[in-house]
Amino acid sequence: MSKELSAEERDVLERFERDELRSAADAEREAELARQAARNTFNKTRRVNLRVTERDFNLAHARAREEGIPYQTLLSSIIHKYLSGRLTEKK
Repeated sequence: MSKELSAEERDVLERFERDELRSAADAEREAELARQAARNTFNKTRRVNLRVTERDFNLAHARAREEGIPYQTLLSSIIHKYLSGRLTEKK
């Protein structure tokens, strides 16, 4: 394995050594999303066709963009959380 750094890696290292890098404000959330994505990578999945209203479809897309994830991942997460009891209706 080569120990030589690419230009991008050198740039990141130099910026780190100059203390120019900061953690993202939501770094823990980003890390959890990455962990969840990694866990889901090897899960066996089944394709589901789901019909939703145009309004719900657009809301799902907008929320997914806000979260920085694909809308299918968002919808899958919502369904999983609801079915496992971690997502409930507001009363």
